[in-house]
Amino acid sequence: MSEDKPTPTDGEPDMALAIDYLSGGMTPEEYEALPEDGTRRELIDGVLHVTPTPSIPHQTFAGLLMTQLALSAPEEYLVTQAVEIKLKETLRYVPDLLVVTADVMDAARPPCRVAPSQVILAAEIVSPSTTSMDRITKPAQYAQAGIPWFWRIETRPTLRVTAHQISANGGVYELAGEFSTRIKLEDPWPMDIDLQPLARMAHLMT
Repeated sequence: MSEDKPTPTDGEPDMALAIDYLSGGMTPEEYEALPEDGTRRELIDGVLHVTPTPSIPHQTFAGLLMTQLALSAPEEYLVTQAVEIKLKETLRYVPDLLVVTADVMDAARPPCRVAPSQVILAAEIVSPSTTSMDRITKPAQYAQAGIPWFWRIETRPTLRVTAHQISANGGVYELAGEFSTRIKLEDPWPMDIDLQPLARMAHLMT
């Protein structure tokens, strides 16, 4: 971009910066120069989006599911939360949960973002403000990037986890199963996850 843009100073939120970029877009270099201050940001077609801080029930729910997945995952996988996937230079998403290959930890400094090739599963917890993104836009772009698995987690009116696996030809997802009481799958690894403890927390999210 040719015009000068304001730079956030230490301790200041960058919401004004986000709004400023809505009209003109943001280069990958400008995006990656933003401070690592815990703000949850996504870059969508060069436009910076700052998402609201998740609620306590949302984060507790995500933490419970992450723990369940981590307890059953093989050692070559790492289950984590809210780490950026760099789908393209101008397209960066931060899923609620993701499973990555454990070799991401081989770097001297653990990364704050991963490539699609390092992601085994991306999961989004649908909220009223992100419904169309979580149901349509994000899974389509995750599939195009070759991410093998996508889970969509609905908490309204009741808890439902919909698992999708990328098709044999790639580029699109196919339904692998829908679960409301237990997640039973053989891939990406054998798992049998009781959803009842999560259902109680999901009720607080409605």
